[in-house]
Amino acid sequence: MPRPTAAQFAYGSATVVVTTLALLLLFRTESGIGIAAVGTTALVLGLLVAVRLPLPRHRGATGSGRTATAGAAARTHHALEGVGARERVTAGRSTAQTPAPADEHSLRR
Repeated sequence: MPRPTAAQFAYGSATVVVTTLALLLLFRTESGIGIAAVGTTALVLGLLVAVRLPLPRHRGATGSGRTATAGAAARTHHALEGVGARERVTAGRSTAQTPAPADEHSLRR
């Protein structure tokens, strides 16, 4: 099981404190059983919040550290560069290099 992150500790602890205060003020309990029930409920809710918090992505076996969204952003940026180059072609003359066909890869990133 992975170790909890600082964000998981912070969100879980804040949930426990806020839930405890809210439940004690809402139910206005003074008995020991009521306070124990409120504390247990707050701890369970804080644990659920901490566990459901998304974990940071780890680097793959290649060690690239790129996430799926970064790769998609790079592909979108590359595709938009090609669109701009095609728009600059005027009257048979090109003011920019002709973009590479879609099946070729660019060395530029």
